[in-house]
Amino acid sequence: MKEIGHWINGKLVAGTSGKFADVFNPATGEVQARVALASKAELDQATADAAKAQVKWGATNPQRRARVMMAMVGLLNRDMDKLAEALSSEHGKTIPDAKGDIQRGLEVIEFCIGAPHLLKGEFTDSAGPGIDMYSMRQPIGVAAGITPFNFPAMIPMWKMGPALACGNAFILKPSERAPTVPLMLAALMKEAGLPDGVMQVINGDKESVDAILDNETISGVGFVGSTPIAQYIYARGTANGKRVQCFGGAKNHMIIMPDADLDQAADALVGAGYGAAGERCMAISVAVPVGEATADALVAKLIPRIEKLKVGPYTAGNDVDYGPVVTGAAKANILKLVESGVAAGAELVIDGRDFKLQGYEDGFFVGPHLFDKVTTDMEIYRKEIFGPVLSVVRAKTYEEAIGMAMDHEYGNGTAIYTRDGDTARDFAARINVGMIGINVPIPVPLAYHTFGGWKKSSFGDLNQHGPDSFRFYTRTKTITARWPSGIKEGASLNFKQMD
Repeated sequence: MKEIGHWINGKLVAGTSGKFADVFNPATGEVQARVALASKAELDQATADAAKAQVKWGATNPQRRARVMMAMVGLLNRDMDKLAEALSSEHGKTIPDAKGDIQRGLEVIEFCIGAPHLLKGEFTDSAGPGIDMYSMRQPIGVAAGITPFNFPAMIPMWKMGPALACGNAFILKPSERAPTVPLMLAALMKEAGLPDGVMQVINGDKESVDAILDNETISGVGFVGSTPIAQYIYARGTANGKRVQCFGGAKNHMIIMPDADLDQAADALVGAGYGAAGERCMAISVAVPVGEATADALVAKLIPRIEKLKVGPYTAGNDVDYGPVVTGAAKANILKLVESGVAAGAELVIDGRDFKLQGYEDGFFVGPHLFDKVTTDMEIYRKEIFGPVLSVVRAKTYEEAIGMAMDHEYGNGTAIYTRDGDTARDFAARINVGMIGINVPIPVPLAYHTFGGWKKSSFGDLNQHGPDSFRFYTRTKTITARWPSGIKEGASLNFKQMD
């Protein structure tokens, strides 16, 4: 059985805790490897080594650090196929989807090439008599990222790129369900020129997470995952004096107005709802058509599109629409929520509960599901399902539709499909959700804007990637300088008045 360890001080090392977790092949249900789970002692030692390495890295000028990012971009493009294969084998997503995962992370690394500009401070000449004021952006020291299984390449790069470009050392604790790609990224960073020890990859479970949150050397923590864990990490991390950004769950609505292009909207819903088996925090899981005629027409267009979806392993070719979910437990939870929707009276228009894939009966495949006439009191509406399940919630008016998205506890992303500019502008201005799509189903911002939701989808003041990430991974130091000229005067016990 293959054993996966950690990346410490520039090389792969075996774990020493004696604890392991299984890494599955989601398509077959078989255990394909064991990943070591680090102890607190292992995490603390890796952090201490990182802190030593950070001193020299932090003193390296930003342009030289940016050149490492530039080299990393070339290496990611070189190894795209290799990374995608490894990612798909542990996560289960299709090869094109895996390459998209890597590409969106690569784009953040590209953005980090601009670190010298983003790290510039401010300067005020003659703030007072002979006084200049200026600010510096300096690294926070050692930062940590705790990242999820569903984007094993993208989210680690969203965290490590800005953190390293700012001059920090970085501790990555990826999901133990998909550990291989994060280790490959660390090796590529070394090849790109990152000094040993500046980036450590520690595989682990809750013990490692708690060790990160309690370690006095780690100054900042970024997390992506479920909302209950986000709340836990935010509370414990901030209580220990760390700056923390946590991104949690989602229940993303897409409002379809009567004037929308329904073919376009239906295509968007299928892609946004079922892509990656629905295991995306930006997936659209709730469609809100306005008016009964709109709802009937939309459902009629969705049914044949969903029925044509090809579900299978990534090895079956690039025409596979989505693969298995990540574990048997995830599959069981999805089907349990589907049963709750049926029991609550929602109309299961497309029933994927009995889906079986010949030759892969033990795999974690979940067939596509489509619910109609879902109401806001149902569990399938309130909870994040994180699977290939789309719910249609009918609204009589635009105000009722927008109210659903605004009243939900999650506020990650939302979209509207309409041809009316006034409606679109009103929606964008009023909605209390962090990322908005107008005729765009998955409104993930490009790397030079920031990514982050509102309400129970996000905890902390600063978002991921874009300018916010450089603010998060640096501290601002402000200097007031005076260089007296001529005869020195005696000491002043009061603030000098400005002339």
